[in-house]
Amino acid sequence: MAEDEYLLAEDLSHALASAGASVLGPVPTLDEATALISGDTEIDAAILDVNLRGEMIFPVADALKDRGVPFAFATGYDQWALPERFAATPRVEKPFKVSKIGGVLGLLLKATPTG
Repeated sequence: MAEDEYLLAEDLSHALASAGASVLGPVPTLDEATALISGDTEIDAAILDVNLRGEMIFPVADALKDRGVPFAFATGYDQWALPERFAATPRVEKPFKVSKIGGVLGLLLKATPTG
């Protein structure tokens, strides 16, 4: 999970854990998010804040997409503000209700290929 707002990251982390997820992160910067996903750690799904301290998360989203890892954006940005290549990417609009995260997580995990 990549989120730069501490309290929101904590709430999101707890919501994901309550939904049964093992949470990697949260990480507050693009560099930390890049490092987190570049390792050998298996990632089933990701929640990404679009703007981490002034840097857009799109390189991380591209890397996850290349690895076949489903993800959703947690953002206050409208859909039109996102690159066209992410038009089908689920979005959780900020401010979001923590209760919605479980549903988004379920949607992402259904998109995970089984091996």
